Amino acid sequence: MNIFLKVKETTGENLEYVLTPAGYALLIFLIIVALGIMSYFVNKDGKGKLSIKQITVSGLCLALAFVLSHFKFAKLPMGGSVTMFSMFFVTYIGYLYGPRVSISSGIAYGLLQLIDDLYFVSFPQIFCDYILAFGALGLAGFFYEQKHGMIKGFLAGVCGRYFFSVLSGVIFFAYYAPEGMSPLAYSLAYNMTYIVPETFLTVGVLCIPVVKSTLKRIKAEANEKDIRKAVQLG
Repeated sequence: MNIFLKVKETTGENLEYVLTPAGYALLIFLIIVALGIMSYFVNKDGKGKLSIKQITVSGLCLALAFVLSHFKFAKLPMGGSVTMFSMFFVTYIGYLYGPRVSISSGIAYGLLQLIDDLYFVSFPQIFCDYILAFGALGLAGFFYEQKHGMIKGFLAGVCGRYFFSVLSGVIFFAYYAPEGMSPLAYSLAYNMTYIVPETFLTVGVLCIPVVKSTLKRIKAEANEKDIRKAVQLG
């Protein structure tokens, strides 16, 4: 098709595409750019850029999410799978550092998924399914200072991803809807089959007291505001 994509195989009228070496190079470059932009975001108090520690912790969370995304309980034929808590660790970045970092991290994670598990129909579909849908996981950051912000943020991020996945289904995959079923109903049901099980599984684990307390303690150690205060007072 072009220097970034090539046809993998043809099944009837449906074409499957994979990235060429140039496509992989482009996506790696975009990931580096996204992480570079993230490093220039200021903290909530506006007093500085992200520290090396904050960037490192965010990168570790993304790496963990990416690894866990390969542990699939189920995989659907047109994209989407029930994974082992992979969405949570993207939203957890928002719980640690707020929306600016988490949205950038979500976009970077979407680019990683592009490299690893591309399902291509068109470039607008890629933008919706990978950039917007995974970037929406970063909505978790808006709840990082609220009570029960970890679970609220996770649910908000999941809802954001679900919205864009449904939108993609209505626009780009409407022809897969069974006869007599509206594309909207089909997309709602299709995306629900993998997002809802992982959501319930994740929330169930997060409600375990020892898990909740451990993740909160990690936040306290990863957040540098208390360290700066201690230095100032010292």
